[in-house]
Amino acid sequence: MQTIIQTERLVLRPFVLADAPAVQRLAGSAQVADTTLMIPHPYPDGAAEGFIRQSWSDRESGEHYVFAIRLRDREELCGAMGLKMTPKHERAELGYWIGVPYWNKGYATEAGRAILRYAFETLKLHSVNAHHFARNPASGRVLKKIGMSYEGRLRQHVKKSSRFEDLECYSILKSEWFEHG
Repeated sequence: MQTIIQTERLVLRPFVLADAPAVQRLAGSAQVADTTLMIPHPYPDGAAEGFIRQSWSDRESGEHYVFAIRLRDREELCGAMGLKMTPKHERAELGYWIGVPYWNKGYATEAGRAILRYAFETLKLHSVNAHHFARNPASGRVLKKIGMSYEGRLRQHVKKSSRFEDLECYSILKSEWFEHG
């Protein structure tokens, strides 16, 4: 059974191959790629289809739950959000990207709250963590708005292209979600 999550303005659902052109266009933006670790720029032809197919097998195995974020009223894709699972420790890492035309509209915050609800109420996780490049404070604001707590900075922890990046780290526990969520 495929999980579909609805919020006031969004529908979060598994990706379908018909989403590939929008994924390539939105994720392929230099601005989106610059703020994420795993999205390349330029975005290669065929990569969106590969990403979508991989999301199906990851979901099937329970390793990673990736959701397409689409606007409820216009049925247009605006981004992606997912949970990369660590079942042994009952935790997941939250990751996301939002296409540039949809920045600063609250979509990441709205989707993030829905994904945390899914993580704690459906998947019964104990904790969810997330991180962002230190030079992308907008992501930190999203994580704080969805109830995550700042944990600290990992200095020059990852390499994006030829540049080492500091990561700002956040987390939320199930008990905190149910207390405030």
